[in-house]
Amino acid sequence: MHSDIHLLLHTYRSAELRHEAAEFIPVRPGLRHRMGWTLVELGLRLAQSRPHPQPARAARTA
Repeated sequence: MHSDIHLLLHTYRSAELRHEAAEFIPVRPGLRHRMGWTLVELGLRLAQSRPHPQPARAARTA
């Protein structure tokens, strides 16, 4: 394929893709989806903020 034809086809295809992208309307996630991710985020925050348990008695060396 000649480079000028390849460039022309690439130009047409990129124009088509830009046109499709301009028409795209993103769908808002549903309540169930948002609640699930909110609970995951909350769980991660709780896991990070919990202090590490200290041993009741430190090991001693003789």
